[in-house]
Amino acid sequence: MSAPLYNAEILRLAASIPHHERLDHAMASAERRSPICGSRVTVDVGVDAEGRVSEVGMLVRACALGQASSSLLAANIVGKTAEQLIAARDALTAWLAREGEAPDWPGIDVFTPALDYTARHASIRLAFEAAAEAAHAAQGVTDHA
Repeated sequence: MSAPLYNAEILRLAASIPHHERLDHAMASAERRSPICGSRVTVDVGVDAEGRVSEVGMLVRACALGQASSSLLAANIVGKTAEQLIAARDALTAWLAREGEAPDWPGIDVFTPALDYTARHASIRLAFEAAAEAAHAAQGVTDHA
């Protein structure tokens, strides 16, 4: 018997998203939406002179899995570079497709029960996709400053 998809840890994460308000003066923002369920995550970031995320704000309108993923992302994004976020996004995508190892992101293994539910993968990826895009765009702003 496999672990339940919506377990206590998923629900705890979904109910406790850090940085759950948009930034007033974001350097860059990105939004991702799941066409399957309509879940939507918007990520705002600011980066420092070294291109590391220094502040983050989020608007999360997603299912419990999208909320939980957003929570994990938000809890560990500060200090990450765009390259690290792109690598995490790509590793998450590969892992969910069973084409790689779990990404090196604290707590990501909570989504192991979702590996067999491909219709849920898009929601799990939303925050990581939006964060990678926003951090990459913000890095471009600092490169030209």
